Amino acid sequence: MLEIAVFLCGAVIMVIELTGSRVLAPYLGTSLVVWTSLIGIILASLSLGYWWGGRLADRRPEARLLGRIILLAALATAAIAATKSLVLGFLQSQGAGLHTAAVWATLLLFAPPSVLLGMVAPFAVRLKLADTRTGGRTAGNLYAVSTIGSIVGTFLAGFVLIAWLGSTNILLLMAAVLAIASFLAARSGAAIKTAAGALFLILSLIAWGYDAQLRSAGFVDTDTAYNRVIVFKGAESHTGRLMRVMATGPHARQSAMYLDDPTALALPYTRYFRLVEHFVPELRRLLVLGGGGFSFPKYALAHYPDVAVDVVELDPGVIALSRDYFELKDHPRQGIIAEDARTFLNRNRKTYDAILCDTFNSHYAVPFHLTTLEAAQRMKSALAPHGVVLVNLLSSPVGECSRFLQALAATYRAVFPRVLAFAVGNPRDPSCWQNVMLAAFAAPEETSLASPDPDMSAMLARRFDVPVPASDPILTDDYAPVDRYIMPAW
Repeated sequence: MLEIAVFLCGAVIMVIELTGSRVLAPYLGTSLVVWTSLIGIILASLSLGYWWGGRLADRRPEARLLGRIILLAALATAAIAATKSLVLGFLQSQGAGLHTAAVWATLLLFAPPSVLLGMVAPFAVRLKLADTRTGGRTAGNLYAVSTIGSIVGTFLAGFVLIAWLGSTNILLLMAAVLAIASFLAARSGAAIKTAAGALFLILSLIAWGYDAQLRSAGFVDTDTAYNRVIVFKGAESHTGRLMRVMATGPHARQSAMYLDDPTALALPYTRYFRLVEHFVPELRRLLVLGGGGFSFPKYALAHYPDVAVDVVELDPGVIALSRDYFELKDHPRQGIIAEDARTFLNRNRKTYDAILCDTFNSHYAVPFHLTTLEAAQRMKSALAPHGVVLVNLLSSPVGECSRFLQALAATYRAVFPRVLAFAVGNPRDPSCWQNVMLAAFAAPEETSLASPDPDMSAMLARRFDVPVPASDPILTDDYAPVDRYIMPAW
């Protein structure tokens, strides 16, 4: 029984760590900073638990006490599910930087159960130790059991739980698993067994009630293989027009659709992809990297009758949500490829008149391997002689918060003969963090920035000059510090 309890505790700690990225994502994103905080603080908490558990076991080597420790870990795990929105909302409201917010969020939410779970293995070793001559074997066996549990928990979370259950339900399920482990470890004690059974029942009811509450409020909160995705109904701020919104990170709406016109472009930045009409008037083949809610592909199919569209979307779960909630339908002129955009570019042999890049791995950062010199070369090789690449990113036009824009523009200038930038917000406000559309042309000829279409003319008028960076190197597969360049804007 003790070995089973150790195995379960080892599995739960890895499930908690992997689920932690989904808990933090809507508030802090999924950057390297967030993952570093999760891994570092959970490891530190486990170390503290190993030390504390060993000392406590030497003083009171009682199975019943170990059962209570695991039951406390179950309560601490359930507390993550109950308090995560409150804690993360509070930290976000304080305006702390990403590093500070990520560290404090991990400390407050994930350190308590990690410390308690760290106590389990050394405590179990002390309980099993009957002969000092076999102490090494006893410790080795139990730590092996714990590690095997961690391996199982890693694959279970990554391949099954996160793909099928929401983060709240996963945490409540793990709390219930720990409740079972607590009475397995205690060996006896009716009180612990009763408490564990009651906790399991209560948490099951809470999980059911949470899902019912979300559904009744019109929210879809789901974890795919790659993202935590929230779909909800909202209204456009200045018109009150009803929309359905998809969000995969904090502070922003990644996709949106008007309920009364599913093919219209609801978000301002998506309208700037219409620049492709001006730059490539003979557009026939279009490649879209990053599907999301398929806003522009739907628009293109509805408004460009001679254009064939290929859409590359990493996440099959996002594609499924787009079919269910964003009116995505099969179309003879549309191909949908569920694949990483860079791997698609690496193997692509087709030629496109335009490539639209709208990929993010958090609310602010383009995946680094799509920003590099090598990625830009792949895009150029896929372009027709007079084609264009349009890249959506978030930046300030100038100033400290424009380093990523400057580095990306410099990288594209090393590959393309002409690169322009257009601000979706205000190109003259250096403090305005906004969507920026970068346009890279396969041909060196100047392109007219005038149009009889008033909407197109207004977008073209937002062009601004991107400063040439003084020292930042061109982004490459070997060195592309995208997170560091964007960090000042957090």
